Amino acid sequence: MKADDGSPLIGIVGPCGSGKTTLTMGLERHGYRCRHIAQEHSYVQHMWQVITNPDLLIFLQCSFENSTLRRKLNWARADYEEQQRRLSHAHDHADLVIDTNMLNVQDVLARALDYLMERNL
Repeated sequence: MKADDGSPLIGIVGPCGSGKTTLTMGLERHGYRCRHIAQEHSYVQHMWQVITNPDLLIFLQCSFENSTLRRKLNWARADYEEQQRRLSHAHDHADLVIDTNMLNVQDVLARALDYLMERNL
């Protein structure tokens, strides 16, 4: 799914608190067309393809502890593990996986931008 100008659509997936919204906004500020895909809430593992079918998929990973802390979630580890199961198809098909556990917002954006520049996007 490309825009009329031919720009690629970048899909961003990951568990709650991984930084999907923040990365989407950062990439959009740099002129990229992005879609935050809430795949972690779908029981259909390939829903990211059905709804968005992006040209490029970025997967953001974060631990249960960071996810809980960042979003102030009151959930059980089993809930996080279920999200991981729901996200496994997207993770396996991602063009880029960024582990956000030890990175700040700027570092995550820089890694994504570096990857996109390497691909001439």
